[in-house]
Amino acid sequence: MQNLIIRIFVNAVALWVAAQVVGGIDLAGEFWPVILVAAVFGLVNALIKPILLLLSLPLLVITLGLFTIVVNALMLMLTAALVGALSVEGFWAAILGSLLISVVSFLFSVILPEPSSK
Repeated sequence: MQNLIIRIFVNAVALWVAAQVVGGIDLAGEFWPVILVAAVFGLVNALIKPILLLLSLPLLVITLGLFTIVVNALMLMLTAALVGALSVEGFWAAILGSLLISVVSFLFSVILPEPSSK
């Protein structure tokens, strides 16, 4: 349970940073709407992204994995379509936002210790 809360918090911070830096991404609200967007983003990434990656496996092989950036952008755009508190204006904003979200999430995963499995 603690790991889920940490992941939602990390997603919320990464989405907030992307909304501050990338011009085409807007995040409405203060705290709870951002947490809601982060939770939906986590669900979309957990449920839909693996299926999309499997279906796009030939493109992933041909592009040596770079097509994953496009898949991440599509997941961000799908989250924006599902939750009104997030808006993504255009594909290139989604690409830049997904890259930034990946970098921020990676930095948090390096800083935060992994929870011990019992």
